[in-house]
Formats: sequence, C-alpha cells, structure tokens
Amino acid sequence: MDFFARQDQARRNTKWLVLYFIVAVVLLIVAIYFVILLTFAGVQAKQHHAYGDAPIHFVLWNPTVFLGATFGVLAVIFIGSAYKTNELSAGGSAVATLMGGTLVNQNTTDANERKLLNVVEEMSIAAGVPMPQVYVLEDERGINAFAAGHTTGDAAVGVTRGCIEMLSRDELQGVIGHEFSHILNGDMKLNLRLIGIIFGLLCIATIGRVLLYARSSNSRDKNPLPLLGIALIVLGAIGVFFGRLIQAAVSRQREFLADASSVQFTRNPSGLSGALQKIGRYGFGSKLESEHAPDLCHMFFSNGLGDALFGAMATHPPIPDRIHAIDPSWDGKFPPLKEAQIETVKRAAVSEMEHTRPPMPQILGTILGGTIIADEAGRPPVIRTNSVLPNLGNPTPLHLKYAEQLRDSLPENLRAAARDPLAATALIYTLLLAADEKLRTEQLAEISRRTAAAIAEQTTALYPEVSAVAQRARLPLVNLAIGALRNLTAEQFKQFSDTLAWLVVSDGKTELFEFVLQKIVLRHLAAKFGDARPPTVQFYTLKPLVPDCAVILSALANVGSHDAGKIQKAFAAGAPYLRAPDNVPLELLPVDQCGVNEIDAALNRLALAVPIIKKNLLEACARVVGADGVILEAEAELLRAVADTLDCPMPPLGVTE
Repeated sequence: MDFFARQDQARRNTKWLVLYFIVAVVLLIVAIYFVILLTFAGVQAKQHHAYGDAPIHFVLWNPTVFLGATFGVLAVIFIGSAYKTNELSAGGSAVATLMGGTLVNQNTTDANERKLLNVVEEMSIAAGVPMPQVYVLEDERGINAFAAGHTTGDAAVGVTRGCIEMLSRDELQGVIGHEFSHILNGDMKLNLRLIGIIFGLLCIATIGRVLLYARSSNSRDKNPLPLLGIALIVLGAIGVFFGRLIQAAVSRQREFLADASSVQFTRNPSGLSGALQKIGRYGFGSKLESEHAPDLCHMFFSNGLGDALFGAMATHPPIPDRIHAIDPSWDGKFPPLKEAQIETVKRAAVSEMEHTRPPMPQILGTILGGTIIADEAGRPPVIRTNSVLPNLGNPTPLHLKYAEQLRDSLPENLRAAARDPLAATALIYTLLLAADEKLRTEQLAEISRRTAAAIAEQTTALYPEVSAVAQRARLPLVNLAIGALRNLTAEQFKQFSDTLAWLVVSDGKTELFEFVLQKIVLRHLAAKFGDARPPTVQFYTLKPLVPDCAVILSALANVGSHDAGKIQKAFAAGAPYLRAPDNVPLELLPVDQCGVNEIDAALNRLALAVPIIKKNLLEACARVVGADGVILEAEAELLRAVADTLDCPMPPLGVTE
C-alpha cells in the first residue's frame, strides 16, 4: 500500500468512525428515552398509589419526552466533543501536556534524552518532515510512546521515561519508526477526532453524577433526579463501551500496519521485536498511570490499559501476535529481564553522548537534503523519475542511514543552533544571506536593527559554516530548526516572521529557494502561532484545479531550462500523468504567469484536494523535472515545496537501494 492509498484509507476510517458514532448516539438516545419514561412512570405510579387514585397506564411512545431526550443527548455529546476537540486544537503538544509530558530541551545533557532526540532527528531528515516536538512522560514507568497532531506542522512525539531507560537504541528506533508511520499514514488526525468523540460519550455519565446528588427543596417530594442520575451513570457505562468499541475498531489494524512500516523503514525487525518482548517481560509492561489514559490509549504504541473483555475490546493486538507478524522465528517466550540487560541499555545511552562526528560519508557527495548535485566530474547524476513517487511517505533504510550520517557530519555549532529557538532564527537568516559581500553586510546591519544584537552576531558567525554545507543540507537544516522555532514566544515569532519576510525581498527579487524556505517555515509554524486550521478536503475532482496544476507544471518546466523547446518538452512529458479531463485545456504558461505569487496561491488550493489528485500532480511534477534525466537543485527544491505544501513528506531524492 503506497502513501496515497494509506492516506485514502485513513479518510475511509474517518467515515467508519462517524458511522460508529452515529450508531452509538442513536442507541444512547433510545436507551435514555426509555429510562426517562420508566423513571417518571415509576414516580407517578407511587404518587397515584399514595393518594388512592386510579392506576395510570404506561405509554410507550411520548413524542415530548423523545424530543427532549434527543435534544439533551445530542447537546451533551456534541458540546462535550466540541470542548475536547477545541482543547486539543493545538495539536500534538496539547496531547502531550494532557498526559503530563515534559518538553525535552534539545540541548539536553541527559544521555537517554539525547539518544531519543538523535533518533527522532534522524527519522525526520529521512522522512522529509519537520522535527516534531519531543516529550517525555516522566511519571510513566511502563514502556510506551505516541505520536499526535493534526499535520506534520503540529506533530509531537512522546515517550515514557520507562521507554527511553529500558530500550536499547535499536529498540527505541523501532518504536519511534512505528510512531513515524502514524505521522506519515494520516493516523494522527483520526486519533485526535476519536478523543473528542469518546469524551462526548463519557459526558453522559458526568451528567448522571451531577443528578445523583441533586436534592429537592421539599423533603416530602419524591425527587426522581437521583434515580435518573443513577440511570445515566449506567448508560454512561454504555457510552464508555461504545467509546472503547470505536477505539478498538479503528486502531487495531493500524497498529499492524505501523509495525510493518517501522520494519520497512529501519530494516531491523529485531529492534521492534525486542521492544515488544521487553514490554512482555517487563514488570510494568506498557501500562499508563495517567487519569487521561483511557481517553488516549488508542494512540499509544502498546496497550496502556488492561485487556477489557479478555482482549476483545483492546485497542491493540496482543503482543505475541505483533511479534510473530514481524519475527516469525520467535519462540513465544518472555524471559525475565535481567539487571545486566538494564545496565547495558544505560551504558549504550551514555555512549550516545560520546558519539564522535565521522568524516563526510561518500553518500553525501551525491545527495542533497531533497536534491541531487553533480559528481566530481561535474556531471549531474541520472535519476529515475519513477522512483520519486514510491518514496513519498516511504523512507527506506538507506534514507535513514543517510540522515544519521548527515546529522553527525554537521559542525557541532550548527547542530546546536538548530536546537535552540533564538539560534535557530539566526540559522534561517543565514540561509538567506546574499553571496555578494556588500549586500550581505547591509542585510546583517538591518537584521541587527530588527532583532537582538546577539542574534545578528550569531547570524554573522554561522555564515561561513552554513555556506560550506548549504549545497547539501539546507533543507534538512530547515526541518531540524523548525522543531526549535516552535518554542519561540509569540512576540519572538512576530519579530522572526517580519525579519524573514524582509530578508526574502531585501535584494529586490524573490528567488525560488527563498520562496521555498519561507513557505515551508511559515506553513509548519502556522499551527502554533497563526490562526491556521488543519486543512480539510474541498476538491474531489481535478477539473476546478487544472489551472493551478498548469501553474505548478509550468513553473517546474521553466526552472529546468531557458530553452523554449526544452521547456515545452518537459511540460509535455508531465502533463499526461495529471490525467486531466479531455475537455479542460492544460497549457504551458509563460514565465510571468507562474511566479512565486501564482505558485503560492496554486499550492494553497491544491492542498485541499483528495489524495488521488495530489498523487497524480506529484507524478506529473516528477516527470517534468526528470524529462532530461536529471534533477537540478532548483527543480528539486520546488518539487520539495510542492510535496511539503500538499502534506506529502518527500525523503531526500536520489537515495536508492
């Protein structure tokens, strides 16, 4: 199943989620309706009996009561769901905070936290996504982890303290690979919606507890509210049942897929298998202590609760089944975890802190962070355009190896700058400084005026080393820096975004890379600092988007060449893969009609399309830039911007098995 098929499957799962929710709501309405009828009928019967009146007849259908029950249930559930959904609107960080997570300082000196950050950094570079925020659940001793967020722009990865202390690096990598598959597969958004739905269903029981303690002003009255409260508490348990049923129905099969994706990513089934085996043999297992665990358990790596109804309502498949699926040779035994094993894990974490930077690996001589450069002979390497699309959302072990080598080869002060919020702003400024010394001096002077003097000084200090690595690592540097930039204050972000906007146009023109960088940075920070809401699908057919597609394909064709014949040939090579309707014209546009403003507007509309439209567009784009058999830096950067805006993570190009 490719990236777009998984995204489409996630959308279909959302439809099933809505269906389950509707069924649950209807059954709750019917149940509460009958409870109200029986409660008040019982009270009236007692009153009539006390006064010697004739017995009343029970009426099964009471439209007034039914409408009241319907309105009340819908109001409680939808208000509760809306409240919880709004509470989690900030994305992954809100979930992590709710679970008691502590944001990991990216310059931490804790060996286990450093091990965790290194693994997440490597996977971010390999997958082509911004560095998510990383949290540790300090009070959780079980081995567990989660990924949460609406998009890659507000994603967060959280792990328990037990997870980073008990797992080796390979095992932790398997767990984080599992969580990254949830990021890439579109599961995170579905999981957040599920939290809101479950909370709404649980609100019925909350109302019941309030009514249980209700008292009448007249002690002689037969107050039915406490009885109704008890009934609602019981029905609230039914809501809990439906909530757990929905969790299990939506998440169990996704866990098998995430396990398989992790193994495909790391090519190390023993790592993930070892983590699952440690959960099976560890005293605390994957248990979660937080009071919010029942609402969030479906989004964790392993079952954080007990096996309800003998596992029938469990949100995760049994541990043995998951291990056998990735390691058929496992003997089915969980030997006890020895103290020596724990010490080995701790020593491995310490060695992570002492890891020395290796010499520049050969792989970096031909691969950029999303682009490809010429070899030593000056010839651009030939690439296969049909290899671009399969890698979207599907990073390989070679991508992971490349990411690890790239990160370790960066100068230490660049890595440190990418991990500190204010230093990260200086790093981004540095990537936009002009090559011309006179203009660069003017830019630095203006940066000093617009920002703190220390930031301007750091921008100046970073420039030589950034210039040395920019041609092979500028987009990975941007993705690493985004994780730190999310920790800016609102005032600092305003200053940063204003300075960034000025710097882009400071030389009197907007270069393609400047547009790409600003687009990527601001898009991924919008969830934290802007009013941007997660995009929802608005276009289900290609026809209204053909003009936007023409802008993107024309821009890509013009970037690769200045020869009119070659431009037309490149456009013609990609246009058929868009699969546009025959009655809708798709024509090459002149350069002045596909500038950065037009590209920006087109990308914003295309981001609202269904996955199949995005898939066809990206395939057409890859064919355009690969029409001459090579991908140039400018072409690859624009292709990366297209994929990033469409929320289709693109690993580094040119990495092949």
